[in-house]
Amino acid sequence: MRGQDMLLKKLGIVATGVALVASLAACDFTAEGTLECHTAEDGKIVCTAQGTGTPVAPPTTTPPPTTTTPPPVDPVDPVEPTDPNDGLPAATVQAKQSGPDKVRVWWTTERTDVTGWYISRDGVDSSGYGTWGTELARDKTDVTFNLLNPGAAYTFTVVGHTADGDLPPVKATVEVAVTEPPVDPVDPVEPGNPAAVTAAEKFGWGTPIAAGSDEFNYTGTPDPAKWGLYNGAGHAGNGRRVAERNTVDGSKLVQTGLANGDSAGMASKFDQQYGRWEARVRSSSANPGAGRQYHPLLIIWPESNRWPQDGEYDFLENGAPGAACAESFIHYPHNPGAVQQEFKRETNCGAPLTEWHNVAVEWTPDHVKGFIDGREWFSYSGGATSTRKAIQAMPSGHLTIQLDNFHGSNMTPAKYEIDWVRTYSLR
Repeated sequence: MRGQDMLLKKLGIVATGVALVASLAACDFTAEGTLECHTAEDGKIVCTAQGTGTPVAPPTTTPPPTTTTPPPVDPVDPVEPTDPNDGLPAATVQAKQSGPDKVRVWWTTERTDVTGWYISRDGVDSSGYGTWGTELARDKTDVTFNLLNPGAAYTFTVVGHTADGDLPPVKATVEVAVTEPPVDPVDPVEPGNPAAVTAAEKFGWGTPIAAGSDEFNYTGTPDPAKWGLYNGAGHAGNGRRVAERNTVDGSKLVQTGLANGDSAGMASKFDQQYGRWEARVRSSSANPGAGRQYHPLLIIWPESNRWPQDGEYDFLENGAPGAACAESFIHYPHNPGAVQQEFKRETNCGAPLTEWHNVAVEWTPDHVKGFIDGREWFSYSGGATSTRKAIQAMPSGHLTIQLDNFHGSNMTPAKYEIDWVRTYSLR
């Protein structure tokens, strides 16, 4: 029966209840769905069994799945981001003379990684000060240099700072042209006394405030009720300010600067917001033609001692004693950074500063004005920007008298004399 079963399976037939005999001839389904199997007996085909069944489809062979492994692919190197600052210079610098002794320097940059700037100039200015530079914020890209010597060439250098270090410097050079100074117009006749040589008399400033005034008609140390004497490091650490270098000789205050760098300075103890100050002064150098000269100054300094935030009015500051013409530096109250100031050199000067002159300043809510021998020689007002206040916006201040050392030791000795100081209110 095992071979018959196999034959039935090969024929695709599964039989139920069918007796298969040894001589299987054929099996087939009838029209009614009955399975008939026949055998051959004595040469005759005889149906030997009947039953029911279900045709079975021949088995199919499913080939094993074919797995195709793709060939290995080399990994693609990641694309490095491109630094947009690669190959860009720190800045493009331009410089142009903007006044008789001024050069404006400005620059632009396409770089996005600059965190700040350092700008400097070489050479020596008209006050004898050498190479100078200052740090600036990233958005500060415009600086004006003053006190430059006509006929001299200056190179201005800009260095950009980044988180990775300083960028290569970029430079511009300007030769300061020699120009004829303008002549001051003749003053119109002012009300009051036009023949007076003090501004107070000419403009009727009234009676001086005793606490802020001194005729220096005594001897010895300056009046301690009115003056605080400097004793310590000199200007910017140059030399020393020594109290003993301030003396009163019976008719005037005398400040002296020595060859070793010791010099003098003192500050009034009287402060006010707005007012008028006038002093009669002269100065001299032991060797006017030498270098390393002292600077004689009259200053209104902020009571807060906050500089530069509250300003500074140097209504007399010369780079050497006994100069031919007076100079002034009026500083705006401004944020720390590059110095923001107005410079003025007197024209139509008259006698040099080795002679007595009456030097005055008037500070009001509207302006800061300077006078020499009753003649106005500068006036400033306003000028506020995003980084500074109006020039007249110092909160409160007092007079200082200084003989400053800008160079250290080996100085040219000097003397600065003050006949009197008078302070006025605006009333």
